[in-house]
Order: sequence, then structure tokens, then C-alpha cells
Amino acid sequence: MPTPLALKFAIKTLLAGGLALWLAFRFDLQQPQWALMTVFIVSQPLSGMVVSKSIFRLAGTLVGAVMSVLITGLFAQAPWLFLLAISLWLGLCTVASTSLHNFVSYAFVLSGYTVVIIGLPMLIQPLHVFDQAVARATEISLGIICASLFSALIWPQRVEHNLEKQARMTLLASMQAAKMEISTAVRETKTLLAALSKIVATDVLRDHARFEGFRGRHRARVLRVLSRELLSLLRMARGVALQRHLLSTDDVQRLQPWFEQVAEQLEHPDAVAISILRDRLAQTSAQEQRSNVVRCCLERCSALLLNSTRAQQSMSAVTSGEIVADVPWSLAWHRDGVQALFYGLRSTLVVLGLSAFWYASAWPSAIGAIVLSGVLCSLFANYENGAAITMGMTRGFLYAIPIAAIVTQWMLPEWNGFPLLCLALGVPLFFGALGMAEPRLTPTPTAFVIQFIILVTPSNLMHYDFSALLNSAIGSLVGGCFAVLVFRLLTLPPGWFNRRLLNAVCNDLARLTRYPLAQADNWFGGRMADRLLRLAQLSPGADSKHWNDGLLAMDLGNELIQLRTCLSDTDSSLRNECDRFLAQLGQRLAFGPTPESALLLSDLSQHLNGALQQTHSQASQLAQASLVEMQTLWEQWCQREDERGIA
Repeated sequence: MPTPLALKFAIKTLLAGGLALWLAFRFDLQQPQWALMTVFIVSQPLSGMVVSKSIFRLAGTLVGAVMSVLITGLFAQAPWLFLLAISLWLGLCTVASTSLHNFVSYAFVLSGYTVVIIGLPMLIQPLHVFDQAVARATEISLGIICASLFSALIWPQRVEHNLEKQARMTLLASMQAAKMEISTAVRETKTLLAALSKIVATDVLRDHARFEGFRGRHRARVLRVLSRELLSLLRMARGVALQRHLLSTDDVQRLQPWFEQVAEQLEHPDAVAISILRDRLAQTSAQEQRSNVVRCCLERCSALLLNSTRAQQSMSAVTSGEIVADVPWSLAWHRDGVQALFYGLRSTLVVLGLSAFWYASAWPSAIGAIVLSGVLCSLFANYENGAAITMGMTRGFLYAIPIAAIVTQWMLPEWNGFPLLCLALGVPLFFGALGMAEPRLTPTPTAFVIQFIILVTPSNLMHYDFSALLNSAIGSLVGGCFAVLVFRLLTLPPGWFNRRLLNAVCNDLARLTRYPLAQADNWFGGRMADRLLRLAQLSPGADSKHWNDGLLAMDLGNELIQLRTCLSDTDSSLRNECDRFLAQLGQRLAFGPTPESALLLSDLSQHLNGALQQTHSQASQLAQASLVEMQTLWEQWCQREDERGIA
């Protein structure tokens, strides 16, 4: 049963498509179907997402139109150079799109396949390329305007309103993950993964809020602060859990009431109760004389409560729209240049391979197969389940064929006028839009809608040629099946991808020794969240070697941030000793863990540890605890490599 939101989305998308098609008829545009198709492509449940996707789609289309004219002007007389230039441009845009995120990535995909869409048909009539480029840009712009207008005026669903709900859910998930970290002796990873996934998803949604005016941009800024506080909260919670493992059995029993009280405040936070509990923790820590580990554990519990208070304050700022200072950078993401080059080369080879088939067979509908396969291999290049998504879209192409045949061969030849045309098109498109509103089903209904519009090709002068429809349908199926085959055959092995991820983690740990401390949580935390989510998809299961390696690396980086935070305001001599340690550590971390380097941190930290022991401040004691944790984590990581090797 469709939800009310899905029904609203389908109705306003259908109305926007009808307006775009009517205007395209009134303006006598060459291919009105592109205006209609653009409405369904850019339409999103939230208005800010429509605007952002529309802006980047328009930008990508304009750049692609300009490049198609340029490439045609340079290479139209040399067909193979022309095909090579188009393929290389698509590959270059694929490289850029897989290195970026959200609709900025989508703009590069559009720029790549717009050249293919405009340029390939113009190989046999290059003098018309400019007219085609202008027509395509005009039709897409018309569709974008109609989609944005209806999204903003009819049942508008603003991103900033959903952003508040998503942010609150992310806060609750992070609090629950922090509670689980300190409440159980066995480290819980499912709640941590859920919290990280929500932080990443909220940051993706935050990007779209920037296109909804001042309030949207302001909430997007505040959400960056919330992301930083939540990542700090999780970092501190895992630090408390690490300290807990260093406690003796008697000390664990002695501190268990404190852990339970902290967990209670994470479950049901109360500002007054947290303040009182932090004062009691500080008093108990100051009176602790027997164990530095116990003292540091209590102080970290107090810091964890402080982080939870800051996270609650940031959430209040998101709700009220309060202006905040000290806004950090956005979350950073994992990027792999070699992987992006592979995906770009794959897209290039796909277009070249099918172009050779087209050139040899002279099959007119091969152009559709080339365009479709290039689009799919570029659009889903960076998806781990790209083959499954492409197969889902191919099913959508297949479902559209009989519906389009009924409409074009039986209904439209007997019906006249725009209202009846809208009725014939509207019923299938309405059900397609309902499916598009369901994230699990999106690929298949989206492909159905696009293929249905292409096969019907509504225009002022309709042509009902069944053989042309069949040829176009076969071309789409060939392109979709070829893309599935390419995704199955030309793919990177999971082991290679895992090694690349962990090598990137080691490089980030080395950079973390000198990265600006104020931005370290969002930079390192964001990249590690992205990588852990990828590792969880590639290596499911709590016992996965690469997942556990990723957790060790994240904990090591968190302790490094904690160490630098503790020593950020120390005297100059201790500061200089810390800088020397970090410089040496950064040089060595880049090489990653090896069995021979298990005692590396112990050797490097001797001078710093001695300097810290001579200083009896609270900060130096916390720094000592972080050093011990770093040594333990590094030794565990090296031992894992000794036992199983780098897979």
C-alpha cells in the first residue's frame, strides 16, 4: 500500500511532467520527451534535493553540450578519433564522479554521458550538432524549471524539516552506541555501525539543505557541529571501553556503579544530573591514589558526559536555529585515485567496445545501447552492488516494452488531443512514480519510466512504427545486459579493495599526527566512518579480519587525537618533546603494521613518557593513559598481521 508521501510525490511529479510536456509542445521543441523525462529524473521527495539535483544536472548538461560541440568540431572527419575522444571524456568524467559525493558527482556523470547522447548521432550529420546541443539544453532546462516549481509549491517537503528529525535519530543512535561501549565487557559493533551510518546519512542530507535559503544553509552549518560532537562522543566512549579493559577485576567491580550511572545519563540525559555526576567523578578521581588507570578511567567518563552535553546543545541549536560559532569543516570521505582510474577506464572500454560493434554492424539502434551502457557504467561505477542495480534497471526496461507497445500501437492512434495523450501516458507514469518513491525499488521503476517515455516519444508529430519501437527496445536491452556483463567481469576483487582501504587508513594515521586538531574529528572520523561502512558491506560478520583491523585503526587514531588534545596547552619543553614524537610516529605509521614493528610505539614514546612522568598534571596523566592505549592497540594490530598476514 503506497504511503501518503509516495502518493503526493507521484501526483506532483506527474503534474510537473504534464506541464513540461505541454510547454515543450507549445514551444515546438525538437524532442519534447526530454523535458518530460527530466522531470522524472530530477524529482525527489524533498524540495531541497530537487533544487540541488536540478542545479548540478543543468551544470553537467551545459558542460556536456559544449564539449559535444567541441569534440564534433575537432574530430567529425575522423570517426575513430571521434569515438575515442567521446569515450575518453566519459572515462574522465567517471573518474571525477567516483572521487566526489552527492549531486556534485552526478554533475560529472551528466557531463560525460551528455556528450555521448548528443555526439554519437551527430557523427553522420556533424553540421547539426550545435542545434542538437541547444535543443537538449533547452528541453532539460524546461524540465528542471517545472520540477522545481511543483516541488516548491505543491506539498513542499523541505530538507531542513526532515534534517531535524534525522539529526535527532542520529543523536539517539550515537548515545545508544556510547552506552553500549561502556556498559558491556564485550565490545558491541552493531550499534557503533548503526550510529556511524546515521552520521554519514545525515551529512549527505545536510548537503541538500544548503539550497533551501538562509535557514537551510544555517541548519547545514549547525549540523557540521553536531557531527563533530557525535564523533567526539563515540571516540570518548570507545576510549572509556579501552581503559576498562586495562582495569583489574577488583577495579572493574569498584567502578561498575559509576559506569552504570554514566550509562543511565546517556540513556536519559539530564543537564543538572550530568553536572552533579561530573562533579562527583572529579572528586573521586582526585582522591584516587592507588591506580592511575582508575583515575584516567573516571576522568574519561567525566569527559564522555561533557561530550554528551555538547551533543545535546548542538541538537538544540539544530532545532531552534541558534547561530553557533566555531563551525568545523564538513565530514571528509574516503577517496581512492587508482580505483577511480579503473572505473574510468572501464567506462571508456564499454563505449569503445559497443562503438566498434555499431561501426561494424551499422545497426541504427546500437546508439541507444552505447548510450545506455555508458550511462549505467558511469552512474553506478562506485557502487559495490552495481551489477544488481543495473540488472534491476534492465528489468525496468523490459517491463516498459509491452506497456509502450499497447500505448503506441493501440491507444494513441485512436486518440486525439493533449488531454487523451496525458491520460495514456499518465497512468503508467503514475505507477512508475509511486515505485520511485520507495528507495528499495527505485532502480526498476526509474528505468521503467525512462524507457517508457523513450519508446513512446511524445511529440507534435507522432510516428507509430512498431519496428522502430522494437529496435529501440532491443537496443536498450542490449545496453543494459552488456553493462551487467561488464560489472560482472570487470570488477576489482574484494581483497584488493580491502588492502587499498587499510593502506589509506595507515596514510591517514600518519597525517593525523600533524593535521589541525580543531578539524581532526570531522576529518578522521568522517573518513573512518565511510571506510568502516564499506568494509562492513564487503566483509560482513563481526569476525571479519578487515573490519576488526579497521576498528583497531580507528581506536588508534582516536587515542592519537586524545593524546594531542591533552598536550595542546602544555609548557614549551613538553610541547617540543611531543612534536618530536609525533614527527617520528607519522613517518613510521605510513608503512602500516608489521610483525617486526610491534614494539615501535614503545621505543618511540620513551622520551615523551619520561617527560610526562615528571609532570604531575591531570593532562599529563591522561596523555600517559593515551600512550599506553596506543602501544596496546599497535601491538594487537601487529600481532594480527603476524598471525594471519595481510590478506
